[in-house]
Parts: sequence; C-alpha cells; structure tokens
Amino acid sequence: MTLQQLEYIVAVDRHRHFVKAAEACRVAQPTLSAMIAKLEDELDVRIFDRSKHPVEPTPVGQEIIRQARIVLQNSMQLKETVSSRKEIMATHLNLAIIPTVAPYIIPRFIGLFQEFFPMTEIRILEMRTDEITRDLKEAKIDMGLLATPLMDTDLLEIPVYYEKFVAYISPSDPNYNKEKLPADELPLQHLWVLQEGHCLRNQIFNFCTENTPADKQVYEAGSIDNLVRIIDTNGGYTLIPQLHLSMLNDKQLKNVRPVIAPPPVREISLIVSRDFIRERLLNAVADIIKKIIPADMLDTRLKKFAIKI
Repeated sequence: MTLQQLEYIVAVDRHRHFVKAAEACRVAQPTLSAMIAKLEDELDVRIFDRSKHPVEPTPVGQEIIRQARIVLQNSMQLKETVSSRKEIMATHLNLAIIPTVAPYIIPRFIGLFQEFFPMTEIRILEMRTDEITRDLKEAKIDMGLLATPLMDTDLLEIPVYYEKFVAYISPSDPNYNKEKLPADELPLQHLWVLQEGHCLRNQIFNFCTENTPADKQVYEAGSIDNLVRIIDTNGGYTLIPQLHLSMLNDKQLKNVRPVIAPPPVREISLIVSRDFIRERLLNAVADIIKKIIPADMLDTRLKKFAIKI
C-alpha cells in the first residue's frame, strides 16, 4: 500500500470517474486503474463498484476512502513540518469559505496568495457551514472560513475579524425615514432573508424581535445580491454584512441604515481540525486575509501575534 494508491482512490471518489481522476492526478488512466486494482487485491476487497455509472465506492470502500483522506492529511502535515524549516512553502491548500463571506475574500485572496506563496497550489471552494465542518472532519479540506462560534469540540476556531450588519431598506418601507434602526425593534414583516441552510439567515432572526403578529410573512432569496435586487423591486428590508457596502451603487447606498442598541455583529474565524499542525500554512492564510479586511475589523490578537496551535 502506498500514498500514491491512496491519492488515486480519493481522486476517483471525488470525480466518480476513472478518466477524470487520472487527469487530475496527471497519470494515464490505465496506470491509475492498475494501481487501484493492485490495492484492492492487497486488501482483498472491492473499493469501487465499477458497474455503477458514475462509479461509486462500495460500503467498505467508503470506510477505506475515509481513512485514506486522514492518512493523506497526516502525510501532508508531516511534509509541512519539514518544509516549515525552508524559506519556500511548497505545499497545497484546500480552503472552504461560506457563500456570505466568499465574495469579499476570494477575488483578492487568489492573486495575493499566489504573489506571496507562488509554490503553494490553492483550491478554494464555496460551501455551507455544515458541509465545511463535515469535510474538515473527513480531511477533505484543510481549513474553512466561516461564522462562529460552532461549539464543536472536534474543531479549532481562530477568530479573524468581526463584521457589523447594517439594514438595507426600501424607500417604500415605513421605517425608511428613520436615521437609525434599533435592533430590538426590527419587525419580521417585509423581511427578506437567505434560504434555509445559510448561517446568515439564523443570525438575522436572532437580531429581530419575535413580538410580531402570527401571520408574519418571511421571504427568502438565494444570495445577498438577490436580496438587494428583490428589495429594490418589491420593497421591504434585510440585514447585510458591512463588507457588502462596497458592492452597492450610490443610489443603493442611500437605502442603508445603521442598526443600533446593540449593533449586530458576526465573528468570522478560520477553522481547522483539532489535530491540524500546518501552522505555517494557517498563518499564511491569515496574513493574506489581514491584507484584505480593514484593520479596524480584525481580531485584536491577530493584529499583534502569529497563530500558535
């Protein structure tokens, strides 16, 4: 059994196709298939059901692939321990970011990270919180950037920045003429939120009072951009993250109101598994994010100290 064989079965599981997996691993498809068949013979099990289209892992294959991901993650951590003593960080990074943070981070992150760490291969994914925590535990990704706290003892949270919410309100809404909106007086009527599964949805409901009529109606949208467009067309209001203000035009900025007493804030953190040891990579990601996020939003400790795990 070799690490290369484990990489091949993980690739097939990801792509559910032997040819695509071989292309991703930069080997010929017959070579990849032969190496996987050799591993199956060694273990005396079938890892994949080749009669299915797309190909699927067998029940025992799923367990083997899960363990293979953990072994490969530990192998990468060992390599990171060695490379940390070198000036060039030649490694790879699988980073997952929740959709309500990704638009403000990803565009600049890609270019900056490649500029400062050109030897590191990066792969960035937009995923929901539950998907990120699951894939971290299964060693499918290296780290996540998402809203916290999670209260998950298997994961380590490193706060990066704190972001206020502001109200985006239609000129037709009864509260439009108010200069500020108290958090405990935000009504659920005419409120637009993201669809189920987005953590921002729950955060918004936590900020809004429940003292509203039983026939209240809540409308849902797929993204913050859609929320803004829906309000521009249909009225109502929503809460949007502070960093989204840069994406509004001058006309739309007139529809923004601060929320007070107290202002709603979300904590955004880097998340890794408890056994994560690639400290240098973690600090590299944090340093790039610090170049993107305004200094007054950054966690005080992160401004002064490197991350120690």
